[in-house]
Amino acid sequence: MRDVKPALETILNTIVDGLGALEGRPFLRDVWTKEPGGMLEGGGTTCILEGGALFERGGVAMSDVRGKALPPSATQRNPHLAGKGFHAQGVSLVMHPRNPNVPTAHLNVRSFSTDDGSAWWFGGGFDLTPYFYEVEDEAHWRAVSRATCQPYGGDAMYERMAADCDTYFTLKHRQERRGLGGLFFDDLNESHPFGGTFEHCFGFTQAVGLAFLEAYRPIVERRRAMPFTENDRAWQAHRRGRYVEFNLVWDRGTLFGLQSNGRTESILMSMPPGATWRYGEPELDARQRRLMERVRVSPTAPA
Repeated sequence: MRDVKPALETILNTIVDGLGALEGRPFLRDVWTKEPGGMLEGGGTTCILEGGALFERGGVAMSDVRGKALPPSATQRNPHLAGKGFHAQGVSLVMHPRNPNVPTAHLNVRSFSTDDGSAWWFGGGFDLTPYFYEVEDEAHWRAVSRATCQPYGGDAMYERMAADCDTYFTLKHRQERRGLGGLFFDDLNESHPFGGTFEHCFGFTQAVGLAFLEAYRPIVERRRAMPFTENDRAWQAHRRGRYVEFNLVWDRGTLFGLQSNGRTESILMSMPPGATWRYGEPELDARQRRLMERVRVSPTAPA
């Protein structure tokens, strides 16, 4: 199979350069290597931006690692792969803006294969987590998501992956979605309804990674100068608490990384710089109520 690392490096560098330009200063790059002989070997690059005027905290990371056996978070879904060595490569990012009017955003694209060649697949997607709901922001985010799917599976592919995104990024213990969703796919290979050859699946995965800036940058530029209050910041911290809950309780990628003895700093770079929890729900103002009406789980959701 083709080595995907050069393409992942292109995605990493494109996004880091684009987001760094928005901030007006570069990310700090941390190149790391796992010590040989452990459960996981390999390395990667973690790019971090903290304390910015625009981004309070954000990270973009690429990893290229090999493991001797899959962790429980993976074998629960794929018991036939228990005990097999694996090769995992991917790019992941989370950006937490300072201004509550600018949404948090997440991207992940990844490649997986077993050492014996018995299985391979791609996965990933991107999703938007606003603190206040703006119709035009969601419309733009979903338009880019839909356009990204067109050459590979058309509207049917978009509708499947948008629905899967809403389902995956749900805090089941609260019956609310983490945000507005976007795209989510996993196990994309020759047996997936919208899969096919390695090159087809790889091409789509690259397209998702390279579409992120097109989806996110206009929203950031539209919202970054909007005024906000201390109450807005308190609401942002409250909603960031939901983000932490999802990542630590439900996110398979976080569990996979921690259970396989991955690099903790890179895995937990997705956490916001500050979050709050309180007993009971706060009293909502009109803008906060509008967001909650959009993210609460309901039988239908606009696509």
